[in-house]
Amino acid sequence: MEKIILYVDDAAYAREFLAKVVADAGSAGPRQWVVVACAPRMTHRISKWVSHSARENWRAKWFAKVQEQVVPLLAHENGQVIAVLAKGPLTDLTKRLKLEHGAAQVVDARRPKIGVDLEPVAPDVAPPGQSSWALPGAVVGMGALLMLANELSE
Repeated sequence: MEKIILYVDDAAYAREFLAKVVADAGSAGPRQWVVVACAPRMTHRISKWVSHSARENWRAKWFAKVQEQVVPLLAHENGQVIAVLAKGPLTDLTKRLKLEHGAAQVVDARRPKIGVDLEPVAPDVAPPGQSSWALPGAVVGMGALLMLANELSE
């Protein structure tokens, strides 16, 4: 049985991502999915207004919604699904899950965010939507301004 550790932070994006992955892979037999739900971060200032138990309650409700939307896609064709709510560094969680479940493929299906560097899930898995040649917006803006100034001076 093929084992896959799947990191998810947005159910809608994960459904689109999985539709592509499952279509490409075809039916490779039964799989064991370990779905790791990465709840959205709350700012540190929110602790002024929301208690710890209320935050944990919100995380549990968010986790249940993600499970409702993602697990049925993965459970077809005799697939087994284990759901985990991520807490702490993702690389440590990946190591622990690989020890528990044996050799497993790690798939990062988290939604890429503009201007936000996603935490890597494993040393050998690149976060989605990040490329090595990305330039900060200020550098691109300065280059455009210099080109415009050059054009105007001619």
